[in-house]
Amino acid sequence: MGIYDFKVKTREGNEVALSDYKGKVLLIINTATGCGFTPQYDGLQELYELHQKDGLEILDFPCNQFAEQAPGNDEEIHTFCTVRFGTTFPQFSKIDVIGENAHPLFKYLSENTKFEGFGKNPMALILKGVVKKMDKDYKNNGNIKWNFTKFLIDRNGEIKARFEPTASIKDVQKKIEEIL
Repeated sequence: MGIYDFKVKTREGNEVALSDYKGKVLLIINTATGCGFTPQYDGLQELYELHQKDGLEILDFPCNQFAEQAPGNDEEIHTFCTVRFGTTFPQFSKIDVIGENAHPLFKYLSENTKFEGFGKNPMALILKGVVKKMDKDYKNNGNIKWNFTKFLIDRNGEIKARFEPTASIKDVQKKIEEIL
């Protein structure tokens, strides 16, 4: 099973095959509208505007599993993102990314990547404390820890990098540019 074997739902409820994105570089993200990391939408939109012409697609999957920070229905979330941050990249239907109801795409991404830590910035220290309460073994599993975890997929459908929410957008951009 590979990335192109999965299907996802648009916010309108239509099924889309990820094979439609073959040949593109994908940045797949679980997001939330009420999170401390929500301002990352600005940097993500800048990346999209800069590199969409080169074959980058950002696939946004809202998720309400982490402190219920993505309230609202798909249309309300989409309106918030487009009005507040001017997002133009594809946004899909809200999904679960962990637990027994996790979408198979995110199960696949989690099972095929490692958690490498949050780094040492101030947000990392806060996030470590919050995540440890939810998952005492968080350092030793690939489960998604929080909103704005990003997975970078190359043009062949291979996972090339995982970025925790505390990673800088500049680091994400650098890796994207290496692959493009």
